[in-house]
Amino acid sequence: MKYFQTFLDGYYGYWDYLKNEILHPSWGNYFYWLIGLSLFVYALELLFPWRKNRGAFRKDFWQDAFYMFFNFFLFSLVGYNAISNVAVEGFNDFLGLFGVTNLVAIEVSSWPVILQFLLMFIAADFIQWNVHRMLHYVPWLWEFHKLHHSVKEMGFAAHLRYHWMETIVYKSIQYIPLAMIGFGLDDFLLLNIFTILIGHLNHANINLTYGPFKYVLNNPVMHTWHHAKTLPKGSYGVNFGITLSLWDYLFGTAYIPNSGRDEPLGFENDEEYPDTFWKQITYPWTRKKAS
Repeated sequence: MKYFQTFLDGYYGYWDYLKNEILHPSWGNYFYWLIGLSLFVYALELLFPWRKNRGAFRKDFWQDAFYMFFNFFLFSLVGYNAISNVAVEGFNDFLGLFGVTNLVAIEVSSWPVILQFLLMFIAADFIQWNVHRMLHYVPWLWEFHKLHHSVKEMGFAAHLRYHWMETIVYKSIQYIPLAMIGFGLDDFLLLNIFTILIGHLNHANINLTYGPFKYVLNNPVMHTWHHAKTLPKGSYGVNFGITLSLWDYLFGTAYIPNSGRDEPLGFENDEEYPDTFWKQITYPWTRKKAS
């Protein structure tokens, strides 16, 4: 009964949260930050296009725009937020059987806010880099990640074009290591804004490398090669950085042979990949098995 109540509280709590986000714009509102950042980067694409032979609305523009809102908001409303709350409570109850009541191993609440911010940012990004590599190296995870790589023309909205299973994989793997750090901050709005902005820019149709900071921050040129259809021989992928490019340079997965402006995007046999939302999100289970 407790878990059922947790589920209901999570579901209705998120519904109330989403209504408040939409109906009450504010500086701390993720919904309108997503819209504002999207319009900003879209304006950059229109004013300073890298690939100039395109119209205002590239291939799959509207579908990718839908994925942005589905993955950022609607998926949680469908039930992810409620189910994840139940999973967290169940996990804590399981730990309680062994007398573990607190996962915090590093207490940082007394640290200066900027240091807490940097620790969370670097730790989360490194975990995400490793998870991203897994999505390419583990065959069954790749079947979900194919949706993101089905992008044929880069644009800001492709940033959040991904399968909902990726949310579960990322959040599940991140939960324990991040829970072991007691951050002491209730609101990481600035971190979310920054990572959304960099993610949008990485997928945007603009030529931006940040000069010497390209060895630290991911960028559109570098990420174009992550989406390239032709990979280095024997490679499962390159340039796995989410926000930071640093990990790719440190661990030898950086690959930028040229600007990649006109490099074909996708993956082998992607012409067989479905082009509608429902078929895409059910693809990992309904695809024809290789004989």
